[in-house]
Formats: sequence, C-alpha cells, structure tokens
Amino acid sequence: MFLGSQEGGIAKNIKVIEWLKADLITSLSVLFKSMLKGSEELLIDALSSLIVTCYILGRRLNINFARLDLKIEAKIRQGIDDDHEVERWYGDLSSLLNYLVEKKR
Repeated sequence: MFLGSQEGGIAKNIKVIEWLKADLITSLSVLFKSMLKGSEELLIDALSSLIVTCYILGRRLNINFARLDLKIEAKIRQGIDDDHEVERWYGDLSSLLNYLVEKKR
C-alpha cells in the first residue's frame, strides 16, 4: 500500500512541475504584453507571479527557499564583481543587494 501512494505522490509532483513550467511561460507572456500596455499594476502582477512560480518550482524540485535565496544573493554579488552592464550603467545589482540585506534586518 505504501508503494502505491508513493508512486501517486511522484506522479502528482511531476504533474505539478509540468503545470508550473507552463505557468512560467504564461506569466512571461503576460509580462511582455503588460510591457506593451505600459500598466505598472499589470507589470507588478506579472513579475510577482514569475517570482512566486520560480520559488514554488524550486521547492517542487527539492530546493528550499533559504537555499534559493542564498544562491540569488550569490548571483547578485557575482554580477557586481563581474561588473555586469546593469550594475555598471545603473547600479541595479547593488541596489537589489542593499534591499535584500536591509530586508533581513
């Protein structure tokens, strides 16, 4: 009986992962359409949907939220160290890193 429920759980997890992948594509499409419309509220909604879906997809792939946060912060720091264009031109990565560090306090 345990094996059957375990197999059902695996199938359900695979189905959810596929649904989340499709949701990422849908949210990206909504973001692009929102950029054409120029509505800030639509942009915020689409971006937040993408972020939430990425976190949930990570969890379904057995990556906990804290580990994902650490990797995000490491990528931001790497972009700063590598003098990424958005950092060099606008300071966006430093601003994001400062925001995330302040948010932890």
